[in-house]
Amino acid sequence: MNQRKGFIDTHSDTGQVERLMDCIAFSKALAGIYDMETLLKEVLQRINAIIAAKNWSLLLIDPKTRELYFAVVVGVAPEAVKDIRLKPGEGVAGAVVQTGQPIIIPDVKKAPGFCARVDSVTGFDTRSIIAQPLIVRGEVIGVFEVINVEDERFFREKYLPHLAILADYVAIAVDNVRNLQKLQARTFIDEVTGFYNTRYLIQKLDRLIPQHRERGEHFSLVFLDLDNFKAVVDTHGHLRGAEVLSEVARVINGELGPDDSLVRYGGDEFIILLPRRPQPEALEITRRLRHTLNNAAFLQNEGLRIKVTASYGIATLPEDAQDRETLLFIADQALFSSKGRGRDRIMLARDLMAESEDWHSPGQPA
Repeated sequence: MNQRKGFIDTHSDTGQVERLMDCIAFSKALAGIYDMETLLKEVLQRINAIIAAKNWSLLLIDPKTRELYFAVVVGVAPEAVKDIRLKPGEGVAGAVVQTGQPIIIPDVKKAPGFCARVDSVTGFDTRSIIAQPLIVRGEVIGVFEVINVEDERFFREKYLPHLAILADYVAIAVDNVRNLQKLQARTFIDEVTGFYNTRYLIQKLDRLIPQHRERGEHFSLVFLDLDNFKAVVDTHGHLRGAEVLSEVARVINGELGPDDSLVRYGGDEFIILLPRRPQPEALEITRRLRHTLNNAAFLQNEGLRIKVTASYGIATLPEDAQDRETLLFIADQALFSSKGRGRDRIMLARDLMAESEDWHSPGQPA
């Protein structure tokens, strides 16, 4: 009998050691990851192998809204929870954010703080919850939740210490990725306008174009150049010229949707990226932008009313191009044609050999 007990203890200790070694391997794997998507995939794969749980989730705090969102979920379809947001203090995860302490609830029916909103959306039946905070430098940045463990006492004894270790590793990795993203974001920002620069443009196009090709979706690009902007600089100076560019960028951005991007290409040239926008929709957006820009006046706070117009070229994937270089080239050619036909025009790539869109501001000659 004593021999059998000793064997069981040794076997149990071996399991604990193996899980601890898995945790160490997990930390090493996370240390070499520098983007959030890869990090979350690694978390999903590794924790599934370490923690004996069929249902668990990793919730992270959105730095902008301070709300929790489901970054990783096991046991429920990710699509079912992708739009769910939990405020600090809402539900068990929200309570963990506020207190910074783990919470164990054997029976959610007896827990007044349990929020059934996620269950009502997903159809899942939550019976018990073990929630562990992710903490970096004293700040909670997320929560691990393990749901409906089959043997709570066994899980708490054998796996809960490892869950705390994993939470620390994930918290550090998420914090590192976010800090790197902040540094990268600064290198993608144009200093004059505060919007994106060409470094961002290349990276974004290299990522979006293959995605749109694979999904069979349209992707439109608008190339625009301010007309006779040199006259503004010659009249008002370079400093005020830069201020005008900044105000123009804000006007342009005001006409764009949340998934669209504005890039200052250089000088007085801008590029607009329009994901999932076919050419007719891109044309309608550009028409609206042209109207708004032509009716705006700039540097009014300095007692001036500087007016500007622009020329536009539009190219769309897949009908006009299949790769970054061609898409940019054709949009640029459309812009060049618009300039050559009198400026303040919109030219579509498909009509390079035909007449440009011929909408003029009131009083301008054809």
